[in-house]
Amino acid sequence: MKTARNPETIHPPVGSYVHQMEVTGPTRWLTLSGQIGMTLDGSVPEEPLEQLELALDNIKRNLEAADMGIQDLTKLVFYLAGEFDTDKRRKIVKDFLGDHIPCTTLLYVVALAAPTLKVEIDAWACQEID
Repeated sequence: MKTARNPETIHPPVGSYVHQMEVTGPTRWLTLSGQIGMTLDGSVPEEPLEQLELALDNIKRNLEAADMGIQDLTKLVFYLAGEFDTDKRRKIVKDFLGDHIPCTTLLYVVALAAPTLKVEIDAWACQEID
């Protein structure tokens, strides 16, 4: 079972995330390599927000391939290089997550694996086993 918590002894979350996610009982875990904003044909859009949308879509496709969904995400780590409109970035992530709120970390980095890449996202998902 996944239990999300925001302890009253620390500040409330400042975005769409929870401070902790406890997992108990029999589960199956899925750990993804960093997902980038690249299409199936290998192209990478220049616009960083388009890369963000693609990286999130690649996470969704990975989850689907493992018979999981957005609701199974427990943690996302965002690595961003360059300038991003904060409000637009937050809306894209909120639209992707819907009502689900996992733990998240956001880091701005100098560069990623290639100069064209502006987004990479690590993801962890967990599903209860019946």
